[in-house]
Amino acid sequence: MASEEASLRALESLMTEFFHNCTTNERKREIEELLNNFAQQIGAWRFCLYFLSSTRNDYVMMYSLTVFENLINKMWLGVPSQDKMEIRSCLPKLLLAHHKTLPYFIRNKLCKVIVDIGRQDWPMFYHDFFTNILQLIQSPVTTPLGLIMLKTTSEELACPREDLSVARKEELRKLLLDQVQTVLGLLTGILESIWDKHSATAATPPPSPTSGESGDLLSSLLQSPSAAKLLNQPIPILDTESECICSLALECLAHLFSWIPLSTSITPSLLTTIFHFARFGCDTRVRKMSSVNGSSQNSVLGQERGRLGVLAMSCINELMSKNCVPMEFEEYLLRMFQQTFYLLQKITKENNAHTVKSRLEELDESYIEKFTDFLRLFVSVHLRRIESYSQFPVVEFLALLFKYTFHQPTHEGYFSCLDIWTLFLDYLTSKIKSRLADKEAVLNRYEDALVLLLTEVLNRIQFRYNQAQLEELDDETLDDDVRSRVEQGQLQQTEWQRYLRQSLEVVAKVMELLPTHAFSTLFPVLQDNLEVYLGLQQFVVTSGTGHRLNITAENDCRRLHCSLRDLSSLLQAVGRLAEYFIGDVFAARFNDALTVVERLVKVTLYGSQIKLYNIETAVPSVLKPDLIDVHAQSLAALQAYAHWLAQFYSEVHRQNPEQFISLVSTTLEAITPLISSKVQEKLLLSACHLLVSLATTVRPVFLISIPAVQKVFNRITDTSAQQLPDKAQVLVCRALSNVLLLPWPNLPESEQQWAVRSTNHASLISALTREYRQLKSNAILPQRKVQLEDTKVIIHQTLSVLEDIVESISGESTKSRQICYQSLQESVQVSLALFPAFIHQSDVTDEMLSFFLTLFQGLRVQMGVPFTEQIIQTFLNMFTREQLAESILHEGSTGCRVVEKFLKILQVVVQEPGQVFKPFLPSVISLCMEQVYPIIAERSSPDVKAELFELLFRVLHHNWRYFFKSSVLASVQRGVAEEQMENEAQFSAIMQAFGQSFLQPDIHLFKQNLFYLETLNTKQKLYHKKIFRTTMLFQFVNVLLQVLVHKSHDLLQEEIGIATYNMASVDFDGFYSAFLPEFLASCDGVDSNQKNVLGRNFKMDRDLPSFTQNVHRLVNDLRYYRLCNDSLPPGTVKL
Repeated sequence: MASEEASLRALESLMTEFFHNCTTNERKREIEELLNNFAQQIGAWRFCLYFLSSTRNDYVMMYSLTVFENLINKMWLGVPSQDKMEIRSCLPKLLLAHHKTLPYFIRNKLCKVIVDIGRQDWPMFYHDFFTNILQLIQSPVTTPLGLIMLKTTSEELACPREDLSVARKEELRKLLLDQVQTVLGLLTGILESIWDKHSATAATPPPSPTSGESGDLLSSLLQSPSAAKLLNQPIPILDTESECICSLALECLAHLFSWIPLSTSITPSLLTTIFHFARFGCDTRVRKMSSVNGSSQNSVLGQERGRLGVLAMSCINELMSKNCVPMEFEEYLLRMFQQTFYLLQKITKENNAHTVKSRLEELDESYIEKFTDFLRLFVSVHLRRIESYSQFPVVEFLALLFKYTFHQPTHEGYFSCLDIWTLFLDYLTSKIKSRLADKEAVLNRYEDALVLLLTEVLNRIQFRYNQAQLEELDDETLDDDVRSRVEQGQLQQTEWQRYLRQSLEVVAKVMELLPTHAFSTLFPVLQDNLEVYLGLQQFVVTSGTGHRLNITAENDCRRLHCSLRDLSSLLQAVGRLAEYFIGDVFAARFNDALTVVERLVKVTLYGSQIKLYNIETAVPSVLKPDLIDVHAQSLAALQAYAHWLAQFYSEVHRQNPEQFISLVSTTLEAITPLISSKVQEKLLLSACHLLVSLATTVRPVFLISIPAVQKVFNRITDTSAQQLPDKAQVLVCRALSNVLLLPWPNLPESEQQWAVRSTNHASLISALTREYRQLKSNAILPQRKVQLEDTKVIIHQTLSVLEDIVESISGESTKSRQICYQSLQESVQVSLALFPAFIHQSDVTDEMLSFFLTLFQGLRVQMGVPFTEQIIQTFLNMFTREQLAESILHEGSTGCRVVEKFLKILQVVVQEPGQVFKPFLPSVISLCMEQVYPIIAERSSPDVKAELFELLFRVLHHNWRYFFKSSVLASVQRGVAEEQMENEAQFSAIMQAFGQSFLQPDIHLFKQNLFYLETLNTKQKLYHKKIFRTTMLFQFVNVLLQVLVHKSHDLLQEEIGIATYNMASVDFDGFYSAFLPEFLASCDGVDSNQKNVLGRNFKMDRDLPSFTQNVHRLVNDLRYYRLCNDSLPPGTVKL
């Protein structure tokens, strides 16, 4: 190696060149290789030590520290002990000498490198590692440095990465726990002394006029006057250095609290001190001063002080998030809550100069976030524990939370607070359900708070009270985190829809607890807005082109816009509450519900009669969507009462059903004019959904005879009429089909009039499928492109309607399904005949298979065995190896979808009980294993795999006797059930495929298949079967252990551990005596001594928790040994 001085100069110029923006990527790679080679040399660290002490170049220092980091974390085992001693003494000296002048990121990196040495060598070879840190903290000059070292130690040693053995991890944690009390004492001392030192200098403010009030909430929260007095002290003004030290100390505490258990080491004085600092966040004076003085230094100071508040709240929240609270700590918790609510009271205090909202706006946003987190943790984790303390005033706390919620400066803040109320309401609901005897007492205690909450939430969704805020909400774009919502099965929504939905959830939860109050609060507000809407009729004038709304003054238009928006929201609220009028409470709340339904019916009819959706207005871009929305929402709200109407029908159908008949007939008069292609889609779909609900949920016997319904029948079956948009067409056809197919409630079988209904249904379906059935004759002829597109449209429209009709009756009575299939029979046969003609058009095949899948799921019994066999045989013949390959490999996602649907159909077939479809099993298995599996086995893409393995699982699960014939007689004779095995080759091939899937990176497939194997073991004792036990068991265990060692599916650690146990437990003796030694013998990268240690550490436990712990220990230590061995210099002799 060249001289140190020359090497340093060369390194500096290389680093400068590397980070220069003109350097090419090629050259950067060369430099990188050069630097890596230099770092790998034995003794390179000496040069780095020289570089660190002699250069001012940040890049060079960072590189040198990286060399040390690599040496310590990966090569330490092979470093001679003399060198280790030298490094252990030089680096801390370097840190002490330069810590004030080094850039902070270099200083922090150097601290981490020293902590890394401690992680390896403390206490055996580096016994003063921790005492040095404590000394640094205690010496005023180096306190900040000591705190950085302490925080880094907590981060790196308490939850170390995996490059340590389990035994070492446990040792480190124990060593740190021994130091906790000392460390917490030191940190408390630092924070207290800084606070006291600066408190003495802070000027005492004049007594506040409110401080002497006897009814002050504070005195009820804090039992002791001294505590209240302490917290009322003015906040001291800190200098920059003190501020920096306090920040570091609080950061240390937050990290320590994340892993140390709650215990008496966390003393009351420490908690009180943290709360003192939490007050920095809610002190608006700091901000004022900085803005008054105007100097940038002061405003930075203001931010820093706000940051102290945020850090203190982080510490509090770390403690709060622990659910397991030892008895002796409960009192501390109570004290913590009291102190935090003192802060909450301070934040939400109104005085002449400030409204609460402007006060909250002045606080640091992160502080508000942390404070809200605290409140959420309090309600979700600790409320049940604290509520029983008589000295804790829960109702007063709710009053503060109320003020805090409704003065939030941002929408997100308000949403977070609504979440807290939702948690509280859930807590109350479950408490009442578990203690029905005290229901009244509990409700009385909280009634006022809940009514206030309800009123305020309702006000917040109305433009009448909250226009400025609501106009800021976006109602155009769907929110950003749409993907995550869709994955969770939630609908996409705009910001405004989310705001409304969350608000209405709170309203609904209050309604559940206090139905009468909630209704009497909501209904009058709805009435007021309805009056405005119903009064619009007087302003409708006829003009040359049609009807016009004669409201033109800008102010009137704006007021109308607000009123319509509010009506739309309130209609949604009324719809959301429908579930609280049915079931056991139907009779008790009948009058309220009837009032609502009558109003809704009146409103929908009014909207349809005066055709507000087609009216001309002065501001069409605003008022027209408003009018359409109100009309659509009134239909949707009425739809929400379908279950109530159904219950009403069953109560009155024998006596006087006139009122019910009138409600339903009027509703249909409101719906029918809207079922037209000229009506806006939003409104059309609302009308269709309401029609479906009446036909499906309410099912009145007289529905078919109402002229309005007959009009819809004629419109749908009239081929000359313009077709409705696809979605609406499907819904209307579903409604009409259900009117004819679903059994009428409250009537015996003899009065169901099936014969007439069957004829009517056949003619309905015949009319809907006329064009489709005519395709059969042309299917064989080659089609021109234009013609082909027309054909595709007919197929799409017809099949989507038919599929929906079948799906909607799949869970209904046999009679309904019989009639449905009779009507559909010809169309089904046409579909089967068309299938081969379109086998190369994957979009058409996809729709056809969707239709057949729905048929198999809903009507396979009605289709009968011979025809079902014909369908399956047709598919098996069409899906040749070539066709499957073409679909999967060349047609992209549609082609894969086609194959997936085909496999789904087969899943339905193999699940069918009885012997009917058993003859298909051999061909289904051979299709899977010989045709589909070879195509997808080697592909990395997950397409088709999940469906294929589900089909294989269903084959095994539902047809176990196809493989294992167990005869009772044989088991009696032998005394042990040794089963005969059949179709062994197929069984082995399926198991092999499962085993192969565990070697692939797709984590979803891995999880699914592991679940399938475990299910087969639970239900059919798979792991105990002789063939599995003797030829496969330990291969599977081996694969699962290898997966754990490679960390390729780390998210599934727990599931893999349990599966390994379930497999090993079939033959523990074999596992411990044969498998484990063989597994260790085959492990490369570890020497025989290490293998012996690994074997010895795996205790022969036979219970699940100990066994999985042993597995994870084995995996961790095996990885650790490999890491150590990889880092030893070549030629190292290991003893």
